[in-house]
Amino acid sequence: AVLTQSPRQKAEDLGPAGITMKLNRFLGKMVNETVTMELKNGTQVSGTITAVDSSMNTHLKQVKVTVRHKNPVSMAYLSIRGANIRYVILPDHADLNILLIDDAPKQNPPKYPAGSKKAKKAAAGGGGGGGGAGSVIAIAIVIATETATATAADEEAEGLATAEAMSQ
Repeated sequence: AVLTQSPRQKAEDLGPAGITMKLNRFLGKMVNETVTMELKNGTQVSGTITAVDSSMNTHLKQVKVTVRHKNPVSMAYLSIRGANIRYVILPDHADLNILLIDDAPKQNPPKYPAGSKKAKKAAAGGGGGGGGAGSVIAIAIVIATETATATAADEEAEGLATAEAMSQ
């Protein structure tokens, strides 16, 4: 199987039975698999994938690099910029039916469309003029403290009055 990266390819055209998946996420599932890549300058790179990031930058180990019309060179590690990858040749034993299942959690869409006044207000922290829930809690704590102090003072005064009454 060969994976190609084409900016004109529509999402509907990807995957069997209408399954769509980002190529970098698919390659991320290929960690510890040996693949061959052709770069846009014609260089062939074979190696074992160790990591793939969100820009499709691919990190390989046990690499063999063959520049066009040159002898192959072996390297322990190599990182390839994602934009330089023309295509990837997958191993024959790769089960595409399992690898193409997109099991990553979906991100919820924004509550308000980008650029709208409500989106800007939400990004600015609500745009309100202070006195939020934190202020209400602080006021409640102050009132409760004052009430507790007043109650304690009342109880102490009652105790003194009772003691005075008993001593008479």
